[in-house]
Amino acid sequence: MNTTTSAPLVHWPGEEQFRVIRNEDVVWKPFPAFPAPARLAVLVGNPALPGPYVIRVRLPDGVRMMPHRHVEDRIYTVISGAFYIGLGEVFDENELTAHPPGSVLVLPGGTPHFHRARSGEYVTQVTAFGPLRLDYVDASQDPRASK
Repeated sequence: MNTTTSAPLVHWPGEEQFRVIRNEDVVWKPFPAFPAPARLAVLVGNPALPGPYVIRVRLPDGVRMMPHRHVEDRIYTVISGAFYIGLGEVFDENELTAHPPGSVLVLPGGTPHFHRARSGEYVTQVTAFGPLRLDYVDASQDPRASK
């Protein structure tokens, strides 16, 4: 007989109950730090607060995310389309590498990078610990600066 007792589990907010999020239930919204056509969907957690979160990012064909950094480590999973990403502080089309659906990319916090939807729309899923932060290398390229 096991006589040890374990402490009650403490769950992160929003993770106390089993649930399923179907693709058709995903709610896409504009995000101030993204170019206007891009969309973000919060699936789990609250990216504005400390703690784990899962979001999806959708970029339509031709849209660019200029060089930026996140303070948090991130794990990207490509859901659909080809995810083009490059590393560095200057957007360079020649540095973009394509990653097909199912690819998993590990991006350490602080790494300058850029994205482009080069061959059609893509959707990536991001898993990280918040709060989410997005800082553009060149502040004049930040969509929030023009609002």
